[in-house]
Amino acid sequence: MDDDQLLRYSRHILLDEIGVEGQQRILDGHALVIGAGGLGSPVALYLGTAGVGRITLVDHDTVDVTNLQRQIAHNLSRVGQPKAESAKQTIAAINPDVVVDAVIHRADAAWLAEAVARADVVLDCSDNFQTRHAVNAACVAARKPLVSGAAIGFDGQISVYDVRDAEAPCYACLFPQESTFEEVRCATMGVFAPLVGIIGSLQAAEALKLLAGTGTSLAGRLQMLDARRMEWTEIRLPRQNACPVCAGR
Repeated sequence: MDDDQLLRYSRHILLDEIGVEGQQRILDGHALVIGAGGLGSPVALYLGTAGVGRITLVDHDTVDVTNLQRQIAHNLSRVGQPKAESAKQTIAAINPDVVVDAVIHRADAAWLAEAVARADVVLDCSDNFQTRHAVNAACVAARKPLVSGAAIGFDGQISVYDVRDAEAPCYACLFPQESTFEEVRCATMGVFAPLVGIIGSLQAAEALKLLAGTGTSLAGRLQMLDARRMEWTEIRLPRQNACPVCAGR
């Protein structure tokens, strides 16, 4: 680190759990962020401010005025622009040293197989089960930690799926692909604006801990938030031996 970086990241460096070595690992890190919307906005901004060396941000959508209620990486002047490019501009205005690759593309299985393999940590900020399962499968195949969040209405959840831990489950252990879940979206169900900030900030925190090599991740634990009461519930998640995605890995 040079003098400018030592100053910029001094509040991290002062933490015994991070220090110079942990911050250097963050600077050397590569995070893949799937989605630049409600969850992806705080994720991308906190990863950028913390100095993650490279952030690959993928989103095929464009900024809409209805997004601005909660998607803090965007502003009114960028309505109609690709979300990935908009978030890249916001990060650059805060920390121009971070390399941000804005990918305007739907995160399909073929693209994910290559992109996940190049990343150190993957953050799923998408809003549909098809993408979440594709991201999970790619992370299992490449043995990369996945930080997954979701938020709808007043309800949010977050966990880390890290098959490098023999006891930890993957996303499909909890939400099997063959199961039928009602697909709900903000456009039809609505979402409490600060909720995505809470969950997204926690996703960024888990990713930074993984990159810095500090603390204990949420692997094997699912945390759920009822923001009506601001009440957290945690459940333990064992790996499913019969899981078709991670069994035997």
